[in-house]
Amino acid sequence: MAFGNITRDDDNSDIVAEINITPLTDIFLVLLIIFMITSSAIVESGGKINLPKAVATQTEPRGTTVTITPAHEIYVNQTKVTEAALEKTLKQVLDSTPDKIVILRGDKEVLLGEAVRVLSIVKNAGASEIAIAAEAEKKKR
Repeated sequence: MAFGNITRDDDNSDIVAEINITPLTDIFLVLLIIFMITSSAIVESGGKINLPKAVATQTEPRGTTVTITPAHEIYVNQTKVTEAALEKTLKQVLDSTPDKIVILRGDKEVLLGEAVRVLSIVKNAGASEIAIAAEAEKKKR
């Protein structure tokens, strides 16, 4: 079968080496998706807690979060603090933000007395508004 004047000269042919970037792009996209999913899971403020259920909840306002865990640990915006240092830490955080809103996130196993004590410390630190975080109950069908 003749194809015209095509001659093959092995001595003068150049080797063309191309990198196939399709698999590399696929790997980068998978890593990007994994990073996006894990970063949204890391955003949770403070320790692990089970929020109490409430019938009517509002969307969570933006502000400083104070979290009380079942192990009686206190977190201010993901930073663990002692009860003695809570007021000082809150004053520093509230002074650096324009809105003085504090969101109390407490595990449903935390006793009311402990929550009231933390609320009074939050009020003394200069919070203008205090919100209590809760999970919305699922409606029964």
